[in-house]
Amino acid sequence: MRTTQDLRTFYEEHLHTVLLPFWRRAVDPRHGGVYTCFNNDGTVLVSRDKYTWSQGRFAWLWSTIARLAQAGVLSVPAEPFLEQAGRTVAFLQRHAILPNGNCAYLLTEDGTPKEAIPGAGHDISFYADCFVILGFTGYARASGDEAALEDALRLYDHVAERARAGNLRTEPYPIPPGMRAHAVPMILVNVTQELLDLLVAAGHPRAGEMRDRLLRYAEDILATFMQPDGRVAEILPARAEDDDTVLCRHLNPGHTIEDMGFLLRAAGQTGRTDWIAPALRAIRKAFDLGWDDVHGGLFRFVDRDGSPPSGRRFGDRYEQLILDTWDMKLWWPHAEALYATLLAHQVTGAEDMRRLYDRTHAYVFRTFPNPDPEVGEWVQIRDRSGRPADTVVALPVKDPFHILRSVLLILERLAEEETSR
Repeated sequence: MRTTQDLRTFYEEHLHTVLLPFWRRAVDPRHGGVYTCFNNDGTVLVSRDKYTWSQGRFAWLWSTIARLAQAGVLSVPAEPFLEQAGRTVAFLQRHAILPNGNCAYLLTEDGTPKEAIPGAGHDISFYADCFVILGFTGYARASGDEAALEDALRLYDHVAERARAGNLRTEPYPIPPGMRAHAVPMILVNVTQELLDLLVAAGHPRAGEMRDRLLRYAEDILATFMQPDGRVAEILPARAEDDDTVLCRHLNPGHTIEDMGFLLRAAGQTGRTDWIAPALRAIRKAFDLGWDDVHGGLFRFVDRDGSPPSGRRFGDRYEQLILDTWDMKLWWPHAEALYATLLAHQVTGAEDMRRLYDRTHAYVFRTFPNPDPEVGEWVQIRDRSGRPADTVVALPVKDPFHILRSVLLILERLAEEETSR
């Protein structure tokens, strides 16, 4: 078993030698932000367009690197990362917010809004708004920038009101009318807990309100989407008779594991230790149903009984995605599983969580890192056996978020563990 110091050394080396060199090369020094429209192995930039989804995530990442460097967790100079994060935030402040207060989904290289789907408009996904909030929040926390904090709160309030009214567009895969998606309260938990940490650190008067919102969003997941055996439903039907459809039967093991990482962190933020047991139960269930015992790794989607997705069809775009790509092995569930299982082990001492972490670690680092060290990063999209697959699974981007976020959060947790000894 690797020690805390062994793990910290491993992840610091992976960050510095595999991940950061790629993304440093991808930064746009002229306009701010980052280029992400690469092919799967990272060798060809196929477009200079900028999805605000990824730009907000990049601002959070670079801000977090700066904050952890300031705290002595990372051995890099904070200022270059903070400066580029600030340039990205300024780019988003200038160009991403539309006159109606929503965020554009796609921008050109210089920031002009562009329709990703001709005729659909510019503000087609509230997820983009949420990730822009994360970018503003991360930057405000690292820099103390009050304007970024207020922009984050203004956009958050706008998103929360749209969610309350049920007025949300959710490209790239729209939620069918009347149905409820786990992804909505899940992302609201994450955005709210990031804002809560910022507001507490800033001594802001809205910190108490944000804690209450976090409680409500987390309890919605636990009470509405989580089943007694630990399964977490991805889509809940508008009508009981639709429970037999592919959409309502399918599970997303990676989403469940990622969300349980959020809930474990939220339990610590709010003192709700009663959330810990159901979070661990859900992680165990996701691995039980979602792990590929033949090739290793987590399936993208499974049926609620762990078999390939099945059920009655009604021709939905997301339904087709589930059926076509269920056995693919994607970068993001595995990156999130590294963090969530290690966090669960640290919080509870549960040995099975450490075993799940070790299993995931072994699979991830023999499968995903790019075999060409001159390119670096990960070959993010793979087929069931682990071979690279040149396809699009959501946005047509090589997104910087999940791998770097998980590595940064792991390093932060490991540093905290060392300090507490």
